[in-house]
Amino acid sequence: MLDSLAQDILAHDRRTPDAPALLWNGTTLTYGELAALADTAAVRLAGPDLHGDAPLAVRAVKSPASIALVLACLLARRTVLLLSPDLGRLAAARLAERAGCVGLLVPGPDAEASFEPVPVPARPAPAGSALLLTTSGSTKLPKTVRLSHTALDRFTRWAGSAFPLGTGHRVLSYAPLNFDLSLFDVWATLRHGGCVIPVDPGRAADPRHLTGLLRQTRPEVVQAVPMLFRLLAGAGPDAEPFTSVRHVLLTGEHTPRSLRGRLARLFPRAEFHNVYGCTETNDSLLYSCGAREAAGLETLPLGGPLPGARVRLVSDGRELDGPGTGELFVHTPFQADGYLGAEDGDDRFVRPAPGTSEPVWFRTGDLVRRDGEGRLTLVGRDDFQVKVGGVRVSPEAVEQVAQSHPEVMEAAVVALAAPGPDARLHALVRVAPDCAVTGLQLLTHCSAWLPRAAVPTVHLTREPLPTGITGKVDRARVRSVLSARQHARPNRPTQPESSA
Repeated sequence: MLDSLAQDILAHDRRTPDAPALLWNGTTLTYGELAALADTAAVRLAGPDLHGDAPLAVRAVKSPASIALVLACLLARRTVLLLSPDLGRLAAARLAERAGCVGLLVPGPDAEASFEPVPVPARPAPAGSALLLTTSGSTKLPKTVRLSHTALDRFTRWAGSAFPLGTGHRVLSYAPLNFDLSLFDVWATLRHGGCVIPVDPGRAADPRHLTGLLRQTRPEVVQAVPMLFRLLAGAGPDAEPFTSVRHVLLTGEHTPRSLRGRLARLFPRAEFHNVYGCTETNDSLLYSCGAREAAGLETLPLGGPLPGARVRLVSDGRELDGPGTGELFVHTPFQADGYLGAEDGDDRFVRPAPGTSEPVWFRTGDLVRRDGEGRLTLVGRDDFQVKVGGVRVSPEAVEQVAQSHPEVMEAAVVALAAPGPDARLHALVRVAPDCAVTGLQLLTHCSAWLPRAAVPTVHLTREPLPTGITGKVDRARVRSVLSARQHARPNRPTQPESSA
């Protein structure tokens, strides 16, 4: 069976070749021009050094050339490993080697690609594999996730049925090309004939550029992790709203109420969608509401399962039928087949006993609470929990309390060593530039909502918190910053400093 995603994208070249496919750094690339770039890339893929059907690794620098190269790989049924352009050379080579890639391609500006051979015998990709994505891997080599053509086909079809991604619609693409959010922003949009607005990664942290880009290109759909929305919200309360945007998708991590209040003013005509998913399962749960509700709710619910998706809560080895807190298990029609190699392990994919009709479930590692009315809310990561004063505490739950203060823009909570057997929680809290809130006031705010063991030592900053390659907060760097502050000023809430 031919890959219908790639075929559907190229079909727009035949039907509407002059329709815009990409708006890139002030220029428009039509579907006809995208198809021509993909043809150039296809010639490169047929070269003698890229023989056979072994997987190919691509340094996924976000650009029209990279998108055309991946499109050519999908069309040729060549499995492609998408690697972060920020990944170190040795780590990239190791991942390509583990995936059995014949080589590493680095796209150039005109769809030509330089080639670095991988010095090990290539092996065929698992049957039906389309894309190989990697987890964030902030502390060790990332895991490689196998995504089949069938899963990619199902997801991009669903996305186009749920959101306006078709002809005449514009979709902002902020996430890196190797990040699973691009399956929606880039590939689902192109499949349905819409126009993708990729954000140049070299300017992705520039709030002035981002604001100008949205005003100039007028997207209707914006999906991103909170980092983008914090940058846009930093323009101040009097910033002119983005009236073209009709759908705002919040994903990647918890979006605090204070930030959602700013977003409601920036996107007054938009419907807000809280999207839950993992790299391994893609989008799984969705909660949609208007701007007023998004700004007013203390915590956004996770919502209901997408069509064909199923969820379970498991605590102490048994499934919870009613209210309670447990680890979230998910099955979706879009999920990966598993991790690629034996080095990655496979214990998170719970496979059924032979001869049974149960699906493959994925253990997310996320703790989720279900209330008496069946609503699901995220508590935090099961593997992030720490013991403080003999009590198990979720640092992410503490972050949500800190972020509920109206003057807090973002917060990260980590555990640091303390005298005795237990750790001590410390919070690095970014406050609004023009606010006068003190560390003591935030400590009082947290004390009003948290048990004593969960109240953190508060450290204030006016600078953005350090982030990793996916735009999420880098907890290892936060821990390093707070360790230095702990030794400088132990056991005291701090005043804002100029840099984190």
